[in-house]
Amino acid sequence: MTALKPAFPAPGHDHDRCAAEGIEHAERICADRSQNLTPIRRQVLRALLSSHRPLGAYEVIDELARVMPRPAPITVYRALDFLMQNGLVHRIESRNAFLACGREHDDASAVAFLICESCGSVGEIPATAVAQSLSEAARQTGFTPKLSVVEITGVCGHCQST
Repeated sequence: MTALKPAFPAPGHDHDRCAAEGIEHAERICADRSQNLTPIRRQVLRALLSSHRPLGAYEVIDELARVMPRPAPITVYRALDFLMQNGLVHRIESRNAFLACGREHDDASAVAFLICESCGSVGEIPATAVAQSLSEAARQTGFTPKLSVVEITGVCGHCQST
């Protein structure tokens, strides 16, 4: 069995480097797909990379308003749609919020979100087997699944140790 990449950053990690790697990852993905990472898309992604917590669209707008004229909500929603379609951002359904993703997987890969009830951080782990099992169970009832989101709430290792 292969070891999983940690779902949460270790305490004291270099967040500036982490955010820079997230932007580099997005640039690489967009270049590979011949997509344009426009300045507003880059700024929205940067806002999401500012922490490991999901942000609502209006929180993204507030974050952007610190460094540029306040963007219109439709502009931010369009950027978020682009970033989600390219697997660079996930939507956390239960929070109606968005989370930057620097992991190497396509937009069809199933992931489970680990949501810390204490600090609000969100990590992700692969969940293909779980999603396939749920989809198969749904199909057996005659239901055709279109979207499966797995969100697990609990307490992250950092909060458990403090």
